[in-house]
Amino acid sequence: MKNDAMPAALVKRRAKRDPAALGLGIYVVLFMTFLLLPIIAVVVVSFSASTFISFPIQEFSLRWYERIFEYKPFMNSLLVSLQIAVASAFFGVLMGVPAALAVARSHSAWAAAVANVLLAPISIPAIVLGFSLLYFLSALAFGISFLSLLITHTVVAIPYIGRTALAVYRAFPPDHEEAAAILGASRWQTLRHVTLPMIRPGIFAGALFAFLISLDNLPVSFFFGTANTNTLPVVMLSYMQNQFDPSIAAMSAVQMLIAVAMLLVVDAVYGIERIMTAV
Repeated sequence: MKNDAMPAALVKRRAKRDPAALGLGIYVVLFMTFLLLPIIAVVVVSFSASTFISFPIQEFSLRWYERIFEYKPFMNSLLVSLQIAVASAFFGVLMGVPAALAVARSHSAWAAAVANVLLAPISIPAIVLGFSLLYFLSALAFGISFLSLLITHTVVAIPYIGRTALAVYRAFPPDHEEAAAILGASRWQTLRHVTLPMIRPGIFAGALFAFLISLDNLPVSFFFGTANTNTLPVVMLSYMQNQFDPSIAAMSAVQMLIAVAMLLVVDAVYGIERIMTAV
């Protein structure tokens, strides 16, 4: 009797849970639809043959992707954006990782303060950060230049890299490094063969976030743009002020393609799931 009663009770419990599970499923579908529909609409509009943006499109064409190559500022600014994104991620790693390692094992008040300061560039509104850095770098005689743009994007990149590296490093016990020291490894050998391999997922994830943030950054880049140093988002904004054809949608689709390609490469080389689990 007891054995017969138990399955019946489980069936009743599952029946009670089904409406909640169904509601959650509907919510997830609606939420994902809300997120993906604008992206899908932009990609579809980029294949429109019309001279203005409209949805749904009447006829498919690749003319606006050809426009990307014909309009030189698009390609020039894309090259600048890629250079800035790669360089800022690289220098962000060089500065953010040592800062993370320095404060990770310390329990002093200054270490906690430094860890909080690492978040400052992303806690301050981007337009305020860009305006402040414009005045600061101008006072240092850097002016509006590629170097100023690189410094600014590196400042934005450091929190993403530093905080992810810090989180991964704190998740590991110090036993590994202590064992390496006991076995006679120097500090440099411990850093190279023990510490850096342990925190590599955090460095990888932070560098990836920094690259993608830099590629799409508009508020900070806007203050340092010149004819030779304008990034792609700045050029797209300027283009939209005078024209509003589907070439903007095509360029946006190319940006998304670059981001997806980066994620696929990282997933193939290291594994997105491993990085996210480590972080």
